[in-house]
Amino acid sequence: MPTDHNPLIHNDSRSIGGREILLFLAALPLFGFPAFWLLPDHSMLSLLGLFFGVGLAAVLVAVAPLGRAAVPALGFRTVGWRPLLFGTLGTTAVSIAVSQIGLEPQGVKQAMRIAQEPAAFLLSLALLAGLAPLVEELVFRGLLYGWLESRWGAGLAFIVSSLAFAAAHVEPAHALLVLPLGLLFGWLRWRTGSLWPSLVAHMANNGLAVAAAALLGM
Repeated sequence: MPTDHNPLIHNDSRSIGGREILLFLAALPLFGFPAFWLLPDHSMLSLLGLFFGVGLAAVLVAVAPLGRAAVPALGFRTVGWRPLLFGTLGTTAVSIAVSQIGLEPQGVKQAMRIAQEPAAFLLSLALLAGLAPLVEELVFRGLLYGWLESRWGAGLAFIVSSLAFAAAHVEPAHALLVLPLGLLFGWLRWRTGSLWPSLVAHMANNGLAVAAAALLGM
């Protein structure tokens, strides 16, 4: 099997399989459509909360059959402090570099505009720097990466999951801006065998963006 030669896959853990991917894809509309229909407020923050909340629920349903093995299968493996620090600093540098391109995706501007509202700052921080990175890392560097790695190797998993992460942002300008970050997050996952470095870096990056938007709006 493809995982036999991967030292990062422990004997007491299982890999993400096609069943988990299908469960995730089935759970998304099963939870998403009723939740959207029942949502009383269709403001941007409410929609973001619903979107990422549904995504988290779908991930949990998908890996439920794995039991405790879901934790290492998703990439939650012990890693030292150096990859966490390097990932965070590297992400900050990449974010600063891509910001010089001058592109301003409409979705990003709307989210940052909301973060500038004092009453919405804490909720924006929780959603954009907490829930959103968690769900995106679980989906792209957890489920998708784990499934691809177990079948075609870590190299392909790194490339495909990074491209899928960028494409999921839909808006072309936004996808272009996050592609370098997706490649860095994917590389961290590949090199360390752990989801923690990309997750910490992703949360730090979004948190700094929300905080910067709030300060600029003061």
